[in-house]
Amino acid sequence: MKKINAIIVDDEPLAHRIIERYAVDLPFLEIIGQFYFATEAYSILNDRPVDLIFLDIEMPKLKGLDFLKSLTERPQIILTTAYEEYALEGFNLQVADYLLKPFSFDRFLQAVQRVMKNIDMRSSLHDSGSDSHLFIKVDKRHVQVNIADVYYLESYGNYVKVWFKDEMLLTPSTLTAYEEALASKGFEKVHKSFLVNRHFVDYVEGNTIFMLNGKEVPVGKNHRGQVKAWFA
Repeated sequence: MKKINAIIVDDEPLAHRIIERYAVDLPFLEIIGQFYFATEAYSILNDRPVDLIFLDIEMPKLKGLDFLKSLTERPQIILTTAYEEYALEGFNLQVADYLLKPFSFDRFLQAVQRVMKNIDMRSSLHDSGSDSHLFIKVDKRHVQVNIADVYYLESYGNYVKVWFKDEMLLTPSTLTAYEEALASKGFEKVHKSFLVNRHFVDYVEGNTIFMLNGKEVPVGKNHRGQVKAWFA
């Protein structure tokens, strides 16, 4: 089992101690750095591979979500906070999970296991043995699909809908797990919840992409300039 290298970014010493104590019982999880200010974490991210960040939201100097938005290459993120009102924004940023303090070991384990699934998915995309196919988990099966047949992917809570011409497969994953690996295959993120295969775009009208199979995909505000550049 691949070891997950994680860091803690939280201004509360108690939060560090709890995560440390929980991590001791998970041999595949190693805490390789601890920081009380988000600004301090940049150094380790530049120096060595980090798979996971346990990230608090309300911190001095630089808020957790602002720190997250500043990262060009993001590890997996588990938000750890006492403020539930940030949950929606966190998931819009494609975090792996959101732990509301105080959290139990069982809930902690669930979040880390979700990270493991995301990492395994990325590995399968890069190392599936073929650049044209990938395996996705559907129920208890792992189904091999042709990447060239995928019209678009849609984030759906803790799942991703993989849309084809006439069918859809639902797999437990995040859109982020696919985004990097499929970028070279003609896929582009056009909305926080949609990754589109440009080969199957019929036309764009306003802020809507019309696919060749008749489906419609919204264009997010932050991605409109990118989509307009298709026609430049």
